Amino acid sequence: MGSSYRGILRSNSTRLSIIHRLLDPALAAGLLPVLALSYGESLDTPYVLLAAITFLLVLPVFKATGLYRSYRGENLTAELPQILLAWGVVFTILLFLGYLTKSSELFSRSILLSWAVSVPVVLYAAHLVVRIFQRQLRASGRNTRRAVIAGVSDVGCRLAEEIACDPYLGIQLEGFFDNRSPVNLQDLQGKSLLGTLDDLIDYVRQHRTDVVYIALAREREETLSTLIGGLEDTTACVYFVPDFMMFNLMQARTQEVNGIPLLAVWEIPFSDLQSLLKRTIDIVLASLILIGLSPVMIPIAIGVKLSSPGPILFKQRRYGLNGREIMVYKFRSMKVMEDGDVVLQAKRNDTRVTKFGAFLRRTSLDELPQFINVLQGRMSIVGPRPHAVAHNEQYRKLISGYMLRHKVKPGITGWAQVNGFRGETDTLDKMKKRVEYDLEYLKHWSIGLDLKIIFRTALVFFQNHNAF
Repeated sequence: MGSSYRGILRSNSTRLSIIHRLLDPALAAGLLPVLALSYGESLDTPYVLLAAITFLLVLPVFKATGLYRSYRGENLTAELPQILLAWGVVFTILLFLGYLTKSSELFSRSILLSWAVSVPVVLYAAHLVVRIFQRQLRASGRNTRRAVIAGVSDVGCRLAEEIACDPYLGIQLEGFFDNRSPVNLQDLQGKSLLGTLDDLIDYVRQHRTDVVYIALAREREETLSTLIGGLEDTTACVYFVPDFMMFNLMQARTQEVNGIPLLAVWEIPFSDLQSLLKRTIDIVLASLILIGLSPVMIPIAIGVKLSSPGPILFKQRRYGLNGREIMVYKFRSMKVMEDGDVVLQAKRNDTRVTKFGAFLRRTSLDELPQFINVLQGRMSIVGPRPHAVAHNEQYRKLISGYMLRHKVKPGITGWAQVNGFRGETDTLDKMKKRVEYDLEYLKHWSIGLDLKIIFRTALVFFQNHNAF
C-alpha cells in the first residue's frame, strides 16, 4: 500500500504501512506455534522449521501476487481477495514441500487446518486496522497531498467531486487550470480556476504541488505534449485521467480514485517496502565501507591537508530528492572551493587540481566522504549522480526530462557511470546521454539492478580514465 507516497514526506501512515508489511510474515509464522501450544503439542523441530520457512516465504509471495499495491481510495474489503490468494499460494507451496520431503506426517492435521483458516483472518484484521488508521490520519489533514487538475472536463470535474466527497483519500485539491474563461466552463465543484494551462508549470514549481491530474481531451495533442514537456521540469507526480496517449512512462503504475482509473506518467519507482530495503542496504554497506576504509581515509585526510591550503572536505550544494538542495561532501582535490552561480567542471590537466587531488579523482577516492551523506539519508549508494546547483539550472533548460532524475535520492554511483559516462561532460550530447541512462535506471529499477551497478562499480574502481 501507499506506493505513491513521496519519499520526502514520510508520514506516520507510511511508516505504519511498512511496519504492518513486516508484521505479515511474523503473524503468519507466529500463529503456528500459538495454535500448536493451544492443541497441547510441544514446539519441537518440525513446527519451528515450518514457521521459519513460512516467515521467509510470506513477504516475496505476497508481493508477487500483488497484495502490496495501492488501495488508496478503494473500499475496506478490497484487500481480502488478495490476502486469500496470497496465503493460498504460500500454503500450497508448503504442502508441496511437505509432499516432496515426506514430512507432512510430522504435523497434526487439526493444527494445520486451523492454521490455514486463521492466518488470512488475522492478516485481514491487521490490514483493516492499519487502513482505518491511515484513513483517519488523512481525514484529519495529515498525510495529505496537494493536487491540481489540468482541464475542466467531464472526467476532471467528476474526479474533483470524488476527491471532495471522500476526505479519507488524503488529497487536498487546490483548483483547476484551463485555457477557457470561467463563463464558458462547467461546474468547478467549488474549486477556483487558478489560471490557464500556460500558468500551470510555474504554479507547480512555486507551490511545490505534489500531484497533477491531467484531464484534457485526447484530441488536444499539441497542448498535451507541451504540458507534459513542461511538467518534466518539476518533481510533481503526474497522472492522466483517464484518456491518455502513451508517452515515455517511468515505472508506470495504475491507480484509481473511487473507481476513476489513473495512469502514473512519472512516479517514485520504489514502493514503501522497496524503499525500506534500499535504505537498509545503504546503511549496512555505507557503515561497513566507512569502518573498513577508515585506515585509508585518515592518511587521505592528512594528504589533502598537506597538499595545499584549505579544508580537508569539499562541500558543495547539489540537488537531492525532489529537487531539494543538499550539501554533498568530498575530499578536496582542488585549490578552489567553487559553489556559486558558475561552477567550472574539472578538465584534463586542470590547473586547479592538486597533484594529490589528481590521484584521488583518478581512483575515485575523493568520493569516500559521500558515504557519510548516505548515512545522513541525503544520498543513496546507487542513483543518478548529483550535479552542482549551477549545472542543474543550466541543463534543466536544455535537456527534456532532466529534473525527473531527482525523483530518487542521488547516488555515489549510477547506471550512467558504469556505462562510461563519468567525469567531465564537456558537450551537451554527453550530458544528454548521461540523463538517458539515469532515466533508464528509474524506469527499470530493481534491487537486482542496484546490486549489479555496485558490482560493476567495484570492478572498475581503479580502472576509470574519465575522471581528472
